[in-house]
This record gives sequence, structure tokens and C-alpha cells, in this order.
Amino acid sequence: MKLELVNRQVILPENATEPFQCHASTLVRLPCGTLVAAWFAGFREGSEDTAIWLSRYEHNIWTTPQRVAAREGEAHWNPVLFYPSDKLWLFYKVGSDVHVWKTWFITSSDRGFTWSTPAPLVNGDILPRGPVKNKLLLASNGVWIAPGSIESPERWRAFVDRSVDEGKHWNIAFVPLEPDNAIAGKNVALWDGVKKGMLWECCLENLLRWDGVIQPTLWESSPGHIHMLLRSTRGAIFRSDSIDYGVTWSSARATSFTE
Repeated sequence: MKLELVNRQVILPENATEPFQCHASTLVRLPCGTLVAAWFAGFREGSEDTAIWLSRYEHNIWTTPQRVAAREGEAHWNPVLFYPSDKLWLFYKVGSDVHVWKTWFITSSDRGFTWSTPAPLVNGDILPRGPVKNKLLLASNGVWIAPGSIESPERWRAFVDRSVDEGKHWNIAFVPLEPDNAIAGKNVALWDGVKKGMLWECCLENLLRWDGVIQPTLWESSPGHIHMLLRSTRGAIFRSDSIDYGVTWSSARATSFTE
């Protein structure tokens, strides 16, 4: 298969003075044809000024980016757009780092022009529920399935959050991983951005201690048969499968795709 670039559009010019760094973009197409894009941006990843920004593509032009979610003194991360039917949802993380962040959401009924008051996705839960970075899957039976993960100081765990009542309540299902506490490899190529302080965590010792799988992405091959690919610390893209609409999952296993 050959990929071909058919169109390239700039939402935020490279010479823009601020925000300084943009990251983790998400895109959704509305029934009217409007494209909506969101991302988080600030001085650097994890800095207190990071916020969620949004732009709409209408009449062959991207609108000036608008800041749609921000809380003074707290970093914002990983927006995820979702349009299941009559309302646009925007999920995002809030917290000083990935170990403590929590998931919040806002909704819009007018194509992203105005938004609801921010609310926690699962109030009172210490875990970062809902989607961590990638899009939700609207399954063939109408269930919402959000791909999520947890990054503790030493362990990465993947899960899905399922909602059968259009986002009112969520049920979590973890993805098994064997062996569960393998030591991450040390012969890894260090991303140059770490040396430049572009990542929120810049301690090499901490980076090499992490082990597990995170940030699943989902698809449904036939009714009830849901699959995911995951990032891992073990040198390969991992995969897990479900045959019951994401209620239970097979043990995550390495694929032939290197990471």
C-alpha cells in the first residue's frame, strides 16, 4: 500500500508567537461537514500554562484557534473529540503530570462555538478514567468504548471504559499483560526531545524504569469483536482482543511491528 499526501493545511503558523508548543491533536468530522480540531498547547508539555485549544474548518478555512479549557496553575493534556449523535464531546486530562492527572469533559451543541461547564468524567475516582489520548469507539450495539491507560511511576496499565447510557456512567475493564512486571529494556534509543527538556519527564533513570502498555487504539471488525493496538515499553506494538463488546480482553501480546 502506498500513501500519498493529497492536502496539507496549517491551522497555527510556525511563526505564531504563542502558544509555544502544540501537542496531541484530535480531529472529528461533524454531519454538516465541519471539521473540528483540538490540541493542548503551552510553554512546554506539562507546564502550568498548558490549555486545550480548538479550531473549526468551515468555508475552506480554519478559524483562529480558541482556548476552550484552562484552569490557572494546572497543566492540561490529551484532548479527545467525540461526536456520537447530537452533541460534540471533548475529553481531556488535568494534572501536574501523568501520574496524577484526571479526566474532565465538556460538551457542545452548536458545533464547538460554546461549551458546557467542565466536569469530571467519573467524580471521586482516583484513576484517570475514560480516553487517555485516542478516540472512543461507538460499537455496533451502541456502547461507547473509551481506550484508556494508567501510568504509575513504575507500571503502565491499559483498560477500556464502557458506557451503555451515553456517557452518564462508566465501567472499567483492564487489559491483562503477561508477565505483568517485566523489567523494561535498557538498550533503547533516547528520543532527542528528552535531552532538550521537551518531555514532562526528563530523568533517564525514571524513563527506563517504566514497564507495560498504554494508549490503546480501537476498532471493531464484526459485531462484538473489538481489537486494540497499544504502545509498550518492550520494543513492539502490542495487541489485545475482545469478543464481547469490550467487557473482557485477551492478554496483550507483542505483534511483529516494532516501536
